[in-house]
Amino acid sequence: MKTEADGEDCGVSQPARNLDPASHLQPTSDGKTSDSPEPDTEDSDGDWKETREPQSGLDSQKNNEVLVSDMGSHTGEKRFSCFVCGKCFCYKGDLTKHMRIHTGEKPFSCSVCCKSFCYKGDLKKHMRIHTGEKPFICAVCGKIFSQRWTLSSHMRIHTGEKPFSCSVCNKHFSQSGALVIHMRVHTGEKPFSCSVCGKIFRQSGTLSSHMRIHTQEKPFSCSVCKKHFTHKEVLLKHMRVHTGEKPFSCSICGKHFGENRYLRKHMMIHTGEAPFSCSVCGRSFSENRYLKRHMMIHTGEKPFSCSVCGRSFRRQSHVRSHKCAGEAAELLVELNFFPPDVQQLLSEPARNLDPASHLHPTSDGKTSDSSEPETADSDGELKETREPQSGLDSEKNNKVLVSHLTSNGEKDFSCSVCCKRFGHKGGLTRHMRIHTGEKLFSCSVCCKSFGQKGGLTRHMRVHTGEKPYNCSVCGKKFGDKQDLRRHERVHTGEKLFSCSVCCKRFGYKGDLKSHMRIHTGEKPFSCSVCGQMFSQRGVLSSHMIIHTGEKPFSCLVCKKRFSRKYAMFNHTRVHTGEKPFRCSICGKRFIAKRDLKIHMRSHTGEKPYSCSTCGRSFGIKESLKRHMRIHTGEKPFSCSVCGRSFRHRSEVKKHKCCGESSSR
Repeated sequence: MKTEADGEDCGVSQPARNLDPASHLQPTSDGKTSDSPEPDTEDSDGDWKETREPQSGLDSQKNNEVLVSDMGSHTGEKRFSCFVCGKCFCYKGDLTKHMRIHTGEKPFSCSVCCKSFCYKGDLKKHMRIHTGEKPFICAVCGKIFSQRWTLSSHMRIHTGEKPFSCSVCNKHFSQSGALVIHMRVHTGEKPFSCSVCGKIFRQSGTLSSHMRIHTQEKPFSCSVCKKHFTHKEVLLKHMRVHTGEKPFSCSICGKHFGENRYLRKHMMIHTGEAPFSCSVCGRSFSENRYLKRHMMIHTGEKPFSCSVCGRSFRRQSHVRSHKCAGEAAELLVELNFFPPDVQQLLSEPARNLDPASHLHPTSDGKTSDSSEPETADSDGELKETREPQSGLDSEKNNKVLVSHLTSNGEKDFSCSVCCKRFGHKGGLTRHMRIHTGEKLFSCSVCCKSFGQKGGLTRHMRVHTGEKPYNCSVCGKKFGDKQDLRRHERVHTGEKLFSCSVCCKRFGYKGDLKSHMRIHTGEKPFSCSVCGQMFSQRGVLSSHMIIHTGEKPFSCLVCKKRFSRKYAMFNHTRVHTGEKPFRCSICGKRFIAKRDLKIHMRSHTGEKPYSCSTCGRSFGIKESLKRHMRIHTGEKPFSCSVCGRSFRHRSEVKKHKCCGESSSR
């Protein structure tokens, strides 16, 4: 009884009762203490119950001695030290738990997956994986987490806090893991290597994506056409085929593209960049494939051939568009158009001649020597010859055809005005209309007249909407062959027109004309409001928005309006989360190109903005403006409570306002 009373005195009457229960109420050396660095706070409840069991005799006396010993530890004395690392502890229980670090002892195991842990608290946290319990909730967005530290990391998204900074480029990060990965950019460390090909990577995620090349795994599938892809990014790009989305737009002409690489190629049209040049003639191209095709001119290579007549061509489109002599001759033979001697002639190697030199049955037919673009007439004339003919007319046509087939290529007919020569009288007749101004062919819709039948045929497509010429690269259709040829320069990078002053080359004559105004100083377009002059009409149109205040482009999500189309497209990425501009060094992505340009200075060290007073340089213009306030003494930000002024807005938020304190 005395022992029990002593225990009551010790537990009730002494101030020790108000101490942390985990510091003196655990009967074993494994008890949790307040000074313990180990996260084993959940142990205390179980140990507390054990101490409430009746104790007597030597055990009770021993516990009292431990309690007295522990009471002394509140003086700050650390009497228990680890014989391995020398670390000291106030309590023996803390030392016991600490020793598990060295011994590797893990007495607490998961009943589900049998994983073991050193501390009971770690086991309790682990069990949330199996139970799905997520007791920590974000007060801003309501997202829930199973660990407190995960919530703390998540909160930095809302606060914008970036406590981890790079010691090399001073870039800041919200997560320590992101900083570790970023540092490999500077150190060049690539710790993850492919077990198949040996290629090394900076990040494990990049290695995982790379391994799909070897495994042929395609885990991402399109919900529309079920096509599979190895990477999620490729799937997202593919989905634009179905949605029709084209998020990348040209800041100059406003044209849209489904992928950033197509935009980069397109920008070469405006910048004039042509990085691929011919080693023979020096001609430049925007893409490597166009250079390869151009090289066939020098090498004489003609990889595409007609399966009917055997003629070879440099381009596949030329095979499709050429008029095959063999095919046409076979058709005429089947119709029994020719007498037996001519039939025999056509069945021999003559069929391999150039179709443009022997397949037109009348003298007015289109020939390879003719300079006029009247290709549209040939089909009509060929149909006429298929009608049954007899007597002198049939014999005359046969003689003309035989004469045409055996022609040696001489040009016996010459123009009396310009001396241009032709191989056939019909070619000369058509050519003379250029000089006489005769226009025999008129449009039945708008009555416009033309000198050549082919010109009328092309004009009629304006009314019918027919576009028979397709671009073999992008599929765009055109009503006129010349328009197609001009368009093809977009893909080939061909630039026929060069500036006589600076030698810059252009794909179109109109672009050269606009460019020449830079050298001549000509500015034919003037603003009717302020009188400012411009060299191009498009620049004037953009300028007029300043006076009208017009903002014709609006965001579909938040309805915010913009005066420039490219500004609206950049803004919409705030809603979609799209960041098409990627840093080639660290992989960070940006919404706008100017943001990427500013970011690149952190890698290059470029600081284009310098202080005129002290010479200090900055990578961002805004940083220079803030710095100048040191010299000017300007303090544009003031506290609404105490009226104190500051140079930076952040200083207003941080300062301890005396007015605010007194009001409390």
